[in-house]
Amino acid sequence: MDLAIRWKAVLLSCLALVCTVPSVAGALDADGARFPTQPINFILSLPAGSAGDLASRLISKEAETILGKPIVIVNKPGGAHTIATATIAKAKPDGYTIGYVPPSPLFTVPFFEKLNYNPLEDLQAIIQYGEMRFGVITAPNAPFKTFKEMIEYARKNPGKMTYGTGGQNSIANISMEKIAREEHVRFTHIPFKATTEYQTALMGGHVMFSAGEINASLLEAGELRLLLLFTEQRLPEYPQVPILKELGYKTSYPSLLAVMGPKGIPPGILKKLEDAYTIASRQPRVIKGMSEMHLSMVYRNSKDLTEYIVRNHELYAQMIKEMNPGK
Repeated sequence: MDLAIRWKAVLLSCLALVCTVPSVAGALDADGARFPTQPINFILSLPAGSAGDLASRLISKEAETILGKPIVIVNKPGGAHTIATATIAKAKPDGYTIGYVPPSPLFTVPFFEKLNYNPLEDLQAIIQYGEMRFGVITAPNAPFKTFKEMIEYARKNPGKMTYGTGGQNSIANISMEKIAREEHVRFTHIPFKATTEYQTALMGGHVMFSAGEINASLLEAGELRLLLLFTEQRLPEYPQVPILKELGYKTSYPSLLAVMGPKGIPPGILKKLEDAYTIASRQPRVIKGMSEMHLSMVYRNSKDLTEYIVRNHELYAQMIKEMNPGK
């Protein structure tokens, strides 16, 4: 009988050991010791060849060298960037699905559409490594040469000022409508699906100005004229072009180039991703590539980027409430 009892005790001990093995492995994975063991998918809401796409590919190429596994870029444009954003937000939080979330699905679209994700509760900031350059652009033959002249033209020609952006309720759309409200003028908004579309429309005379991404090559070729920059400081390439705050506008225009993931990524894995992309952002190849694309290098770690997103989310919530009391 004693022997049977001893064998039963041994059997129970073995079962207990077997049951604890997965949890131990899980703990090691949570600490990032084994991560990554497979390719990582990087989800993009932008079409291939756009500035944000090229910047994401550039830094991810360096990051995959550090992590030791491929980072596969997956383009999912459409839905005012919400399709790709939802894909990231709803992914399994194991570090194998990350991506770039532009400003609009973080700061404006959630206040106008019912989405299947919450930008503050379902997304994890990893790092910010740069900023897109946005501004107000017009054709060289426009009847105004400066932004102040453009406002005066809108005031004297009510209802005639048309402009294009990358989408309804985008950051550019909301920012321009806030400016119009402050200046007591009216702009007619024409939304497009992509930067190339509204820039083509601008050059073809179908809109009078555009608000959004700057195309440096078209500016340098004299095919477009830059009137206003949505940046914190003047840019050395365009020293004569004013920024929002210099003209008295208090509108914030977050234009982050960042890496995000789903909320709930284990701390060790999150740290590994943050470190890899941080190191990648400091590589000469990335710095050179960003400069050649006329993109600014701006760094925020996971904590600082989280605070930046929360701050701007609250700012746009208040802005949209003031502009649309019913929202």
